[in-house]
Amino acid sequence: MKLHLNTAQGQNAITGHGEGYIAVNYQRLEHAVIVMPTAPVVRWQIADFSNDTVAPKLADFECVLALSPELVVFGSGKIFRFPESAIMAAFARAKIGFEVMDTPAACRTYNVLMSEGRNVAAALLV
Repeated sequence: MKLHLNTAQGQNAITGHGEGYIAVNYQRLEHAVIVMPTAPVVRWQIADFSNDTVAPKLADFECVLALSPELVVFGSGKIFRFPESAIMAAFARAKIGFEVMDTPAACRTYNVLMSEGRNVAAALLV
């Protein structure tokens, strides 16, 4: 067991995740979310991507771009799926880093970056 000092007092930490949910500050959420360290947690209005042939579109990420984080960690659900290239290009034009990973990895990565004081956003599919 590896223990870490919690330095996220007063910030939004991801405290759990599992089949069909993400917990932010111990509040269980059963929908897609956008989490930033000090901003209110936002329910992310994004289409259901349970069908592996459907991918997120640029319009789904406009609200994330508007937050102007320095980096976005996109959790694509249980499986790793890249969004369309227009999304990556839009973040590059805005000079915002954009990383894609499955949701469990995105939750862990967000917590590390948030604890380092980074202006990070986690855009997470359940």
